[in-house]
This record gives sequence, C-alpha cells and structure tokens, in this order.
Amino acid sequence: MNDNRFNPLALVLGFLRPLDPLLLLLLAVLLGYAHVLMQSASPERLDSQITHIGIALAGMWLLAWLKPQRLLSMAVPLYLLGVVLLLAVELFGEISKGAQRWLDLGVARIQPSELMKIAMPLMLAWFFQMREGQTRLVDFILAGVLLLVPVGLILIQPDLGTSLLVAASGIYVIYFAGLSWKLLIPIVVAGVIGLGSIVAFGDTLCQPDVDWQVLREYQKQRVCTLLDPTRDPLGRGFHIIQSTIAIGSGGLTGKGWMDGTQTHLAFLPERHTDFIFAVLAEEFGLVGAVLLLVIYVLLLLRGFHIAANAPTHASRLLGGAITMIFFTYAFVNMGMVSGILPVVGVPLPFISYGGTALVTLCLGIGILMSIQRSRFAEKT
Repeated sequence: MNDNRFNPLALVLGFLRPLDPLLLLLLAVLLGYAHVLMQSASPERLDSQITHIGIALAGMWLLAWLKPQRLLSMAVPLYLLGVVLLLAVELFGEISKGAQRWLDLGVARIQPSELMKIAMPLMLAWFFQMREGQTRLVDFILAGVLLLVPVGLILIQPDLGTSLLVAASGIYVIYFAGLSWKLLIPIVVAGVIGLGSIVAFGDTLCQPDVDWQVLREYQKQRVCTLLDPTRDPLGRGFHIIQSTIAIGSGGLTGKGWMDGTQTHLAFLPERHTDFIFAVLAEEFGLVGAVLLLVIYVLLLLRGFHIAANAPTHASRLLGGAITMIFFTYAFVNMGMVSGILPVVGVPLPFISYGGTALVTLCLGIGILMSIQRSRFAEKT
C-alpha cells in the first residue's frame, strides 16, 4: 500500500537538494552581516533590501537546478542579447547623473551592462570549450575581441566600474584557458610604468590644462583625487577623507553598533552602498573587518575547490572566473574605501545595498552550485 501522506521534511530536502551547504552557509553569514550593517547605515531601506534578497535567492536557486551544459547552451544568445541592448543604450538610453546607462523598455527600466557580468564568462567558457585541446594564439585573439566589444560599449556610457568588472570576468576565463603568463609581462610592465609616472609626476599631470587623452575628465579627477584628496577636501576628496577617518576611528574593536559618528552624523557619503565597509570598520573595528575578510576567503576557497573539481573544461573555466569575480568586487571596493584605489562605484559583495549587484552575485553562487551538483551527477 502506497503512503501518500504529506511529508514536509521531504519537501524541504527536495527544495534544498541543488544547493551546496557550505556556499549557502557562507552566503547566509554575509547576508546577516549586511542586515546588521544596514540597520545602522540606512534602516529605512531594510524592507526593500529584503525584497532584493528574495529575488536574488530565487535566481540563485533556479540556476543551481540547471546543468552547466544547459547554462553554456545559453551563452551565445545571452551574449548577443547583451551586446544588442548595449547598442540600444548608446542609441536610445536614458541619461542620469551624466551617464547613459539605462534602457526604458516600457514595463521596466534595465541596466544591460549588468547582464554582461554573467554573459561574458559564460560566452568565453563556451568559446574555449569548442576549442578544447587545440587552442591557438588566434583563439585567444578572437576571445579578446569578444571581450572588447561589450567592454568598449560600457566604457563609452561611461561606466568605468562595470567595465572593469566585465573585463575582469573575461580576462579570468582567458587566463584559465591557458594564456601564457609571458604574454602578460608587457601589459604588466606598461601598467607599472604608467602608474609610476602618474605617482612621480602627479602634480604636473593633474593640472587643469593637461588632457590625459585616454581618460575622460572625471576619470582623471578620480585618479588625481586618489593621489591627494586634500586638493579638494569638500568636493572630490570628501568621500575618501571621510571614509578613511571612519575606518581609522574604529580602532581594534570599533565604537559599537549604531554608535559610529561618521555614519550617524552623516559625514560618510554613500554609507549604505559603496562605502558600507567604512561603516563596518568604524562600528566593529579591525576585528569586524577581519572576520568579514575570513568569510570572503572561505567563499573564495570553496569556489576554487568547486572549479578545480568540476567535471568539464568549460565548468572549470566558468567556476574559476565566477570565483575571481567575487574577489574583484571585494578587492576593488575595500581598496577604494581605504583610499588605495580610485572611487569607481563598485559595491561590497553581498553587503552593499542594491538589487542589481546582489542578483548578479547570487546568480554567480547559483552557477557554482550547478557545477558542484553536476560533479556528483557525473559520479552517479
């Protein structure tokens, strides 16, 4: 006789089956961190952030159910859709705060550049899967072209932060696919020389009448502000100065939750988004910041473990690139908040307020879970 009684435990286990327990635990800790910080930084936004979390987790769960090969089969359509939408932004996009990044579809207002953060590594992982075992230099050149098209379209919006993230996601795939590190030496040398020249001759290069050619004026000002925030302490340098004051005033254990003066006296701008790490450092000190870093390191280690043990070449490329994207978000955000990198508008992963970045990052977690699930499916 069949037992058709409702079993809630079986239902819950079935719902959780595609989710990797360790990734889920680390994500829960990060979202808990975010909730605590948001209560201090911007409590009026808690309800909307909870909605963002719900949407992000739903997207993560859906991707975790899909097989990696199914995800890769969507790579070309997603990439082409992303490029078409970026072209549409250039032609018909809405201008907001001096940038043309949004596209009004009538029923919704979207930022197509966010799609490329997932579509780009998917596309290049699919591309190199088609050439597995016979990759030539021309293939790396073609991959570079595939990467430069959307990055260039995002740069002219202009959106330096998103273009860097999309570029990084593609570069990671290309490197993991077997690009010789020797080919990177000229780029690294040129970068070091360029940065050294800016530092050494900053006073001259930052004069108003000096045109940097390759950078827009606002991008030049961001670099110059990084070199010396006191040039304009109440204007362009205000963010960095107030952020470093907040971080330094936290000391070892912080001033206490909701007792941060920079935060609650409104000296710290964008405290709920790009500069939320400064809120953490001020209220929880070095201890709180190090604990967050430990969680990020554990997330990266788990991601690399999943990528290294993935059953296919494309899955390994995709898993490694997604994991490095998490690193890039965290490194760039903490660097700009600490005053060692220019302010480029990159949120702290899983912590900063905002739906778009959170959904994108959770979709990345879902892809890693999909890869991990496929590994066990291959064994069985």
